[in-house]
Amino acid sequence: MSEIQDKVVVITGAGGGIGEATALRLAASGAKVVAGDLQEDRLKELADRVTAAGGEVAYARTDVRQRADVAKLVALASERFGKLDVIVNNAGIGPIAPLDDLCVDDWEAMIDINLKGVLYGIAAALPIFRAQGFGHVVNTASTAGHKVVPNQAVYAATKFAVRALSEGLRQEAGEDLRVTIVSPGFVNTAFVEAINNPDVRAQLIEARDKFAVPADAIARAIAFAIEQPSNVDVGEIVVRPTAQS
Repeated sequence: MSEIQDKVVVITGAGGGIGEATALRLAASGAKVVAGDLQEDRLKELADRVTAAGGEVAYARTDVRQRADVAKLVALASERFGKLDVIVNNAGIGPIAPLDDLCVDDWEAMIDINLKGVLYGIAAALPIFRAQGFGHVVNTASTAGHKVVPNQAVYAATKFAVRALSEGLRQEAGEDLRVTIVSPGFVNTAFVEAINNPDVRAQLIEARDKFAVPADAIARAIAFAIEQPSNVDVGEIVVRPTAQS
C-alpha cells in the first residue's frame, strides 16, 4: 500500500498549475485532498475530476493573503477527514519586472502571497501537527530562491525567504514533524502570462514554450517527499528543465 494512501493533504493554489497537478496525483494515489484557491470554479472542476476518478476531495475558496481563509481551509481538513497529514503551501505569483518599473503593488502582492501566505499556512497547521504528534509541511519555493537574475529581484527575495523560513522550521520541528522545500525551475503553466511588462512576458513565454517542464514533474517530486516513511525527511528537492541554466 502506498505511503500516500489515506493521508489528508491541504493544498493552496490548487486551481491550476503545480497545485492542480499535485492534487490530481495525490488523489490518484489515495490521498484525501483539501484544495484551496481564489478561483472557486477551478476548484469545482478539480473536485469533479477527482470524484469521477474515485478519489476523495473537499475544497474552499481561499485567499492566502487572508489568515482567516487559510485557517478555515486547514480546519476543513480536520472537520471533513478527522486529521491533517500534510500542508502544501503552494500558492504563489510572479509578476516579475525590472525594479525601475516601480511595480510596488506587485511587490506587495508577492510578499503577501509568496511569503505571508506560507506563514499563514504554517500558523494554521502547526498547532494541529503538534497536537497530533505528526505532520508534514511542504513549501513551494523556486530556483529563483537559489539564484538571482535580472527582473526577478523581489520574486527571488520572497523565494529565498521561503527557503530560510522552511529551514528554520525544520530545525525547530523536532523528530515528529517533517519539512520539505520544493524548488521548481521553469514549469509550463500560465504563471508567466500574468507578467505586466510586455518585453519580459514575451521573453519568458518563448522560453516556457521551448523547454519548460510539465507541472506534473513538480507534483511527482512532492509525492516523492510525502510517500517516504515517517522517519525520513526530504529536506529539499530542486526540479528544473535540463535546458535551464
